[in-house]
Amino acid sequence: MNGEESETYVLREATTDDVHLMLSWRNQETNRQVSKTSHEITAEEHARWWSTVRDDRSRRVLVYVRDDRPCGVVTFFDLRLDGPRTGAWGFYLDADGLAGRDETLPAWLGVMREAVEYAFDGLHLDRLDGEVLGHNTVVRQMNRRFRFVEGTPRQELSDGREITVIPISLARADRRQR
Repeated sequence: MNGEESETYVLREATTDDVHLMLSWRNQETNRQVSKTSHEITAEEHARWWSTVRDDRSRRVLVYVRDDRPCGVVTFFDLRLDGPRTGAWGFYLDADGLAGRDETLPAWLGVMREAVEYAFDGLHLDRLDGEVLGHNTVVRQMNRRFRFVEGTPRQELSDGREITVIPISLARADRRQR
């Protein structure tokens, strides 16, 4: 949690009570446009995902909370906690709700800070990996601000469309400190 008096934010473990919120945010058009999975996810598809990930020790699903209001999801996956400690991550926000409250940029900065802190100080990772779609220039700029390094782009076919996927990584030694 941050130390500022004006706002509080935190990552907490997702629960079954959060499943409906996660699905509604994931299906927002803004989020689907910048995700590999661009179709609307059905309740059944989402329930299958939740039943798979909730007890998987190689994953963490966290809810990002700002001022006591859930407004995003951070997922950590492919966690390797023996030997070199690595993992991958992704996140999405309640884009519609945050835009309506004019809180998008502060929430975005906050969730990235909290996720990177959790990865290195909570999970004690040596390297954090992820992916970004090539056309998502705003996120690519934000990733660079947080010192993520882009790898070699690759073309993939996903949901019937060809997309450019760019791997990103951040080493513990290169992260920004608060």
